[in-house]
This record gives sequence, C-alpha cells and structure tokens, in this order.
Amino acid sequence: MTISLTPLISLIAGILVLLVPRLLNYIVAVYLIVIGLVGLFGGNINITP
Repeated sequence: MTISLTPLISLIAGILVLLVPRLLNYIVAVYLIVIGLVGLFGGNINITP
C-alpha cells in the first residue's frame, strides 16, 4: 500500500479547519510550507506495511 503525502496533509488540514476555524491561518501557512518542502526535496514517501 502506497500513501501519498500531499493528499494526507490536505485531509488533515481540512478536518482541522472544520473543527477549529480560528486555526485557518496557521493551518494554511503550515500546509504551504510543507508542500513547498515536499516539492523541493521530492515528495515520494512510500509507507508500506
């Protein structure tokens, strides 16, 4: 089983925004930083059982 990092981060960020709308600015900032790092360093992280 292979899990891509970007959709997983998006899902977690979306759930947090729904639960705590005040965190939206921080979640967006962290999301953009993580996506930028994944793009720079190659985002192929495979999680296998």
